[in-house]
Amino acid sequence: MDDEMVERFLEDGFVKIEGAFPPRVAADCARLLWKETGYDQHDPSTWAEPVRWVSGMAQGPFAAAANSPALHEAFDLLLGEDRWEPRYSLGSFPLRFPHEEEPDDAGWHFEGSYLPEGESWYFTNLRSKDRALLMLFLFSEVGPQDAPTRIRVGSHLDVPPLLEPYGEEGVSGLDIAPKLVEASAHRPLAYATGRPGDVYLCHPFLVHAAQPHHGTRPRFMAQPPLHPAVPFELDRPDGDYSAVEFAIRRGLAREG
Repeated sequence: MDDEMVERFLEDGFVKIEGAFPPRVAADCARLLWKETGYDQHDPSTWAEPVRWVSGMAQGPFAAAANSPALHEAFDLLLGEDRWEPRYSLGSFPLRFPHEEEPDDAGWHFEGSYLPEGESWYFTNLRSKDRALLMLFLFSEVGPQDAPTRIRVGSHLDVPPLLEPYGEEGVSGLDIAPKLVEASAHRPLAYATGRPGDVYLCHPFLVHAAQPHHGTRPRFMAQPPLHPAVPFELDRPDGDYSAVEFAIRRGLAREG
C-alpha cells in the first residue's frame, strides 16, 4: 500500500487519505467553525455569503486533526522523515454555502507559498519554496453538489517546465495563471469529495479550482500548507528524492 500511495501521488498529483482523523474530531472542528462564521447552523437565511473565509484555528481539535498517525505516516512516505514541519493549527478555511450569488474565486490556479517584499500576490518557484504539500481537510460531508474542489489530475507534471525559466526568484500565481490554464487543459477532472475526517494530500503544483455550491449543506474544509523542514533539492548526489521532488524532476523530463 505504501508503494501504491507514492505511485498514485506521482501519477495523479494527489492522494486521498480516508478517515485520516476521527469523525468526532471533525465534528468538534465544525462546531468551532460555525461559531467563527456568526451564522446559525439551522437557519439558511443567515448564510449571508457564498464563501466565508476563516483564518488560523489552533484549538485542540484542529491540532488533533493535523497530527493523526495516518497523516504523519503519509508525510514520511511522500516527503521523507525529518523533512517536514509538524502543524499545530490549521488555517485558510474557505467555508462554502448554498447561495444565489456566484463565488468570485473559482479560477484555475496552484497555491503560492511565499510573498517577496513589495509584492501583493504570493509566489512559487521550481523548488516550491516554503510549501511541501497542499492539504485539503474535510470537516463536513462533501458530495458532488457540495462545491468539491475541482482537480486537474496529473497537472502537477505540467507546471515544472513553466516555472523553470523563473529560477529561484519564482513567479506570482497571478502572472502565471494563463499559462497554467492552457498547459493543463487536457487533464481529466477529479473532485475532492468525501466524508468528515478525510484528507487530500496534494503536490504543491497541482492545478485546482473552486466551484459554486449547488447543494443544500455547507461545505467545511481547510486548505493549509505543510511546510518543509529543509528546502527541496532537485539534484541530489545520493538520489534520495522525495516523491514531491521526484515528480518535479519527472515534469522536467529528468526522470522516466
